[in-house]
Amino acid sequence: MARVLVMSPSGEVYDHDNVRWYQYSDIQRYIDHYHNIGDAFVFDSSLKLMNFEKLRELPLGEPNFDQIDQLKEEYDYVVLRGSNYIHQHMGWPHAIAVLKRLGLPVIAWGIGAQAPVEGQIQLPEDLKTLLKIIADSTASIGVRGAYSAQVLKDIGIDNVRIVGCPTAFRRNDPTLKVTLPPLEEVRNVGLTVRREVSPAYARDIERYLTFHCDLIKHMADRFDVTLMAQGEIEEKKLVFGTDEQKEDAIAALKANRWASDWYFDDAIEKLYRRQLFYSDVVADYEKLVQTKELVLGYRLHGNLMALANGVPSIYFTYDSRTVEFAETYQIPRFDVFNDGAFRLEDYWDQSLFDKYNDAWYRTYGEMRKFLDENRVDHKMIETKEGVQDSVRRVA
Repeated sequence: MARVLVMSPSGEVYDHDNVRWYQYSDIQRYIDHYHNIGDAFVFDSSLKLMNFEKLRELPLGEPNFDQIDQLKEEYDYVVLRGSNYIHQHMGWPHAIAVLKRLGLPVIAWGIGAQAPVEGQIQLPEDLKTLLKIIADSTASIGVRGAYSAQVLKDIGIDNVRIVGCPTAFRRNDPTLKVTLPPLEEVRNVGLTVRREVSPAYARDIERYLTFHCDLIKHMADRFDVTLMAQGEIEEKKLVFGTDEQKEDAIAALKANRWASDWYFDDAIEKLYRRQLFYSDVVADYEKLVQTKELVLGYRLHGNLMALANGVPSIYFTYDSRTVEFAETYQIPRFDVFNDGAFRLEDYWDQSLFDKYNDAWYRTYGEMRKFLDENRVDHKMIETKEGVQDSVRRVA
């Protein structure tokens, strides 16, 4: 049973391997704080796949080297929770000094690169150094897809394995498959919403938001929908806030130029008031998706939570990150910036989801190989392909 340090946790751990936001029951404490609960999905899922007896956060503030030396004696390795770390604005000021002094293996588990809307990715030198320290400490780095693998290769790191994301495998059942019910039987649908977006992610904000608005209204006209938010402040206030905070949230949405011009009309307001879901507890999202026949929308991890429970999902891709996940798992997807119209019937095709099932199974095997070759104590079940001895190098 391993003793594990965690870089960049995203919530508090309870009942050994469950994650929720810090002091989650104190709603007012964090109601004005944006945090993406999707990050907690990844943390929670990682814990569910590992065997461990001891867990704590690795302190990355101003280094206390006496403390770091003590941690080196008390822990076996560090886990870097999968997230969007590889981009030009990323920085951990003290991480290089801490990891050099610590000298433990750093298990980078499903990390990914974010491509800029224009031009080539340019990584800061300190981030390159940090990534090389991590790569040199282990047999392999686990990345979410081919683009992230290529970005690492371009800076001289080729001990890379494409493993997707731990969230996809949180049920730890290699026989899991998505099987479509007849479309006419679909009633309960989850729609993952992402109102806030940066021009650094999406190249056409007007198209991003107007299409998002139309998708929500179209699906709400057709199905019993639950709008699944993941952390935006106004959406949180509409779920958890006082009556005054709810009205303040509505006023803020109407005052926001992007929202008021392209997204938040009267129909969306009505749906937000009646059919919006948010929670600071990962288990609540899993319980919700298990009640749905379909989950689709803009949230990468909200959609992935559904697929991890065998619920069909369709991705709406708008940046390199969402495209990369869809490619790794062969998830049916619609390009938001495509001029064509989205028709659900075009995607309600079992052959499309059979491609996903096959890719998911292969990637499950890759994730297990990654953990094995890095000597991580885990619960993943060996697949038919068995375990390879060597790291798959990036071509």
